[in-house]
Amino acid sequence: MTEDMYSVKPLPAFTDNYIWLLETSDGRCAVVDPGEAGPVLAELDSRNLKLEAILLTHHHRDHTGGVADILARFPVPVYGSADSKVSSINHFLRDGEHIRILDTEFRILAIPGHTLDHIAFYSEAPVPRLFCGDTLFAGGCGRLFEGTPEQMYRSLEKLAGLPDATEVYCAHEYTLSNLRFALSLEPENPLLQERLAQCEDLRSRQQPTLPSRMDLERATNPFLRCHEAPLQDAAKRSGASANSVVDVFAQIRRLKDNF
Repeated sequence: MTEDMYSVKPLPAFTDNYIWLLETSDGRCAVVDPGEAGPVLAELDSRNLKLEAILLTHHHRDHTGGVADILARFPVPVYGSADSKVSSINHFLRDGEHIRILDTEFRILAIPGHTLDHIAFYSEAPVPRLFCGDTLFAGGCGRLFEGTPEQMYRSLEKLAGLPDATEVYCAHEYTLSNLRFALSLEPENPLLQERLAQCEDLRSRQQPTLPSRMDLERATNPFLRCHEAPLQDAAKRSGASANSVVDVFAQIRRLKDNF
């Protein structure tokens, strides 16, 4: 087997979650954010896969709720933030650390904002891949439940600095709603119009809109474009002072909260 080689498969959960299954060619695997156990256990049993690790991006139950039942059958390491209070975590991670899972090196990125314990897992091979939970979405970003606008904006900046080809694996199928909101800010933006049409076609065929790519997010995601005039103008039109990029981000996030 080629070193640093794994494939990724979405396991749908609840109404719009994705649990990401990372799999090697010899049947070893890991899962990211198993909010419920059923889809994971069904996949492991039906394909006789060997689970080697559970990776958690943050503490919300729709990302961690299945861990206990999975561990009852497969007592594997659970990786998560050193700032998390999730009791099942037994490998505690901090920003900039590296771990090796499925013969692949992952770098840990602390990205607080949605929650204070939020981290992402980033690997560079076989292609750059980012597992970012609820911080960066396709066409959007997560709500600010615990962090400040400044924290969330800086976290998004960190992610936006990853290579163009980075595949973005977020944890929810929110893409259509996110792109419709983005178009409400920039109704004449042809890139947004084209992306929405492509994603509507995928969903009409019950296909995921994920993974996204970082270059696509930088070009179309309003929360990564707060430094650009069209988004600054949209923030000001809605009554915000928009004196800084963080002000613009905060106002656009407020607009999305009420969209």
